[in-house]
Amino acid sequence: MGRTVRENPQDGGRLRPVDLARRHGLSTQAIRNYEAAGVLPEAARTPHGYRTYTPLHASALNAFLALVPGHGHATATSIMRAVNREATAEALQLIDESHAQLLDDRRTLQAVEAALRDLEPVPPERGDTFVGPLSRRLGIRPATLRKWERAGVVQPRRDPRTGYRVYRAADVRDALLVHQLRRGGHLLEQIAPLIAQVRSAGGVAPLESTLRDWHARLAAGGRAMLTGAAALDAYLDRRSAPADGAAG
Repeated sequence: MGRTVRENPQDGGRLRPVDLARRHGLSTQAIRNYEAAGVLPEAARTPHGYRTYTPLHASALNAFLALVPGHGHATATSIMRAVNREATAEALQLIDESHAQLLDDRRTLQAVEAALRDLEPVPPERGDTFVGPLSRRLGIRPATLRKWERAGVVQPRRDPRTGYRVYRAADVRDALLVHQLRRGGHLLEQIAPLIAQVRSAGGVAPLESTLRDWHARLAAGGRAMLTGAAALDAYLDRRSAPADGAAG
C-alpha cells in the first residue's frame, strides 16, 4: 500500500483516479492497471485507503502515451518502469535501441530503392531459364538458388515432364532483386516480405505507392519518437524537482 497523503503546496493539487482518467480519455481501471504495471509511480493513499494522484502521475501518463506511438506499447512500458525505479540509463538505452531500429529500417528502405533502381528489366520472351544459366548470370552457386527457393523468395515452377526448375520472367526478376539485397547484407527473412509485395503488386512499377507509404511510416515514427522524448524529458524534470509529493 502507498504512503499516506501529505499536503504539499508545490504539487499543484491532488487528483482522484477518475480525474486522471478523464484527462486522458481512459478508464479508471486503465489508470490502476498502468500503476500496477509500473508505468505510473505508486499512488499515495488517503487514511481510508483511496488512491490519490498528483501532477507527477499526470506527467508520467503523458510521457507513456507519447512514447507508445514511436516505440510500441511493450518498449514504452519498459522505459517507464526503468525511469520509475531510478534506472534512467536503462531507459535511455531502450530509447537508443528504438532509434537504432528506425535507422536500420531507413537503411533497408534505401537498399530496396537502390535495388529496384538497378534492377534490369526482364523481357518476357527471354524470361524462361533453368538453374544453371540463372546461377551463372548472378554469379552464385545453384545451391544458393535452391536455398532461396526454400526460403520462399524465389518460386520457380517445375517442368511436368522433366521435373526441372523453370524460372519464368517474374522468377528471374525476383532472383535479381534478392541478389541485389543480399549483396547489401540483408537477410532472407528481411527480403521475403518485399518479394511478396512485388508479387502481389504484379511487378516492380506498382511498388511506388508502397515505397511512399514506407517513407511516410518511417517519418511518422521519427516524429513520434521526438514527441515521446519531449514528454519523457518533461517527466524526468518533474521527477527531479524537490518535494513533488509522490512516491517513485
